[in-house]
Amino acid sequence: MFRTVILIGATGFFGQRLARRLASIDGIRLVLTSRSETKARTLAQRLGGGERIIAIAFDRDTGASIARIKELCPWLVIDTSGPFQEVNFDLARAAIEAGAHWIDLADARDYLLGFGVALDNLARERNVVARAGASSTPALSMAVVEELTRDWRRVDTIDIAILPGGKGEVGESVIRAALSYAGSQVLVFAEGRSGKVIGWGYARRLNVDGLGARPVSPVETADAALMPDRFRIRSRVFFGAALESRVEQFGLVILAYLRRRGWLSDLERLAPFLTRARKLTRLFASDYGGMVVDCVGLNKDGALVSARWSLLALPGQGPDVPVLPAVALVRALLRGEGKPGAAIAALPLATLECEMAPPALTTSRRVKVMSDPGLVQVACGADYAGLPSSIKAFHNQDAEPVWAGKADIDATTSAVGGIVRRAFGFPASGRDLDITVSVDRSADGEIWTRNFGGQRFFSCLTHEGRNIVSERFGAFSVMLGLRVQNGEIEMPVVGWRIGFLRLPLFLAPKSETREFVGDDGRFHFNVAIGLSLVGQLVHYRGWLEAKTTAPREVPESVTR
Repeated sequence: MFRTVILIGATGFFGQRLARRLASIDGIRLVLTSRSETKARTLAQRLGGGERIIAIAFDRDTGASIARIKELCPWLVIDTSGPFQEVNFDLARAAIEAGAHWIDLADARDYLLGFGVALDNLARERNVVARAGASSTPALSMAVVEELTRDWRRVDTIDIAILPGGKGEVGESVIRAALSYAGSQVLVFAEGRSGKVIGWGYARRLNVDGLGARPVSPVETADAALMPDRFRIRSRVFFGAALESRVEQFGLVILAYLRRRGWLSDLERLAPFLTRARKLTRLFASDYGGMVVDCVGLNKDGALVSARWSLLALPGQGPDVPVLPAVALVRALLRGEGKPGAAIAALPLATLECEMAPPALTTSRRVKVMSDPGLVQVACGADYAGLPSSIKAFHNQDAEPVWAGKADIDATTSAVGGIVRRAFGFPASGRDLDITVSVDRSADGEIWTRNFGGQRFFSCLTHEGRNIVSERFGAFSVMLGLRVQNGEIEMPVVGWRIGFLRLPLFLAPKSETREFVGDDGRFHFNVAIGLSLVGQLVHYRGWLEAKTTAPREVPESVTR
């Protein structure tokens, strides 16, 4: 006895790949749908399967097509049509009311966050399983994070990137979805709280074994909304896309900038043009793709640990990845698994990896425990042990990653000094400003992000040997000679360089930096930075307290 599965959008970019995999599963009668019945029939003939695979015309936006779902009496309906940024729940509701299970490949944040609220009661009443987001995000990304951080005491940061190959075909709906939020604000989780950044608004470097270095830009997903509570994230959740073609990647960054400035409004109308333009950019790409998930936190023993899960896809295989969670869910439903109700798709990582056949798709894991003392502790040597606990709590290797407090800032008023100050990213003057300092620790050093009332600047700290710590601002690095005096840490400048070229010490920035415990028992800082021939650039001082959350409970399986 065959069970009828309706595949909506079967002739689309991901629909065809899912259709090919479903056609190989015994026990189902596959109904391929497309706005063009001719295209659907062509696909059905290519898949073979005889009477077990049929083709029909279907337009999800018409009431007649929705009514036809009931006529076909499906056991399961799978929606791959997208872009889900523009989709409501009408089709899913019609399928559930018809008594059919439901699976979709949605990755749009608003759709996913509203899915359970809109449909859970109905799905329970009809005793069917409805799952949204059965794709690379959030089904696969959540499964990876759950596996990597299992038994961890604390999860500080999660960084996820999808790295599609550049030579493969990309459907217009995929490009339209990317353009829909390029230049608009997208939800992120950073500095221990929800916030927003510009979709495709910038690019940073990401190195992945087997794929090399690629620029990665923020994209819209539901992960930043789902993961912080699910995994008790302390600092950051980042989800980005790293296209192989630099022209495509930075083209989207430029389009995002133009939209943000108000010079372009409707980017989605460019989707047909950009789809055709890829015929040229594809000529210079290799089509090796993948996905990477990086997690940092404290393991069950309380040691700082970083874990990376990587997926490498051979040419032409990467686009199969987004459909694998849907395939795994179909197999689970055929086995009678899954609790009735509507929720975001969740499966164990091992189940999803079973759908990834090497060498076409290969996964790997790398875990590194950072058991060495923290950077400042090493530089301070034996004197570190005598520091007050409030200072050590900020610098210990297992310290909380996000600290918040108040600060006062005095910035230069000279024209030349202002130019230099802004070049380094130092903040402008202000009083009683909210400040957040986030510290990302790794085996390579620490990255400090200081946020003074919305004014952010970054620096990278590494240990240079003995008591010397290098703090890099862009191309410039300043060497600080740490010393402990009277229960305080002082950080005078002892050298500087641009790149690997050392510069004269008499021209080096002047820094009077102290970290100490105030009368209130808090961690205090006092930093005055100046430059020869220019004078003082900025002087900021204030206090910080650790921004903590409730202790993490090791999550149970989220599989329903």
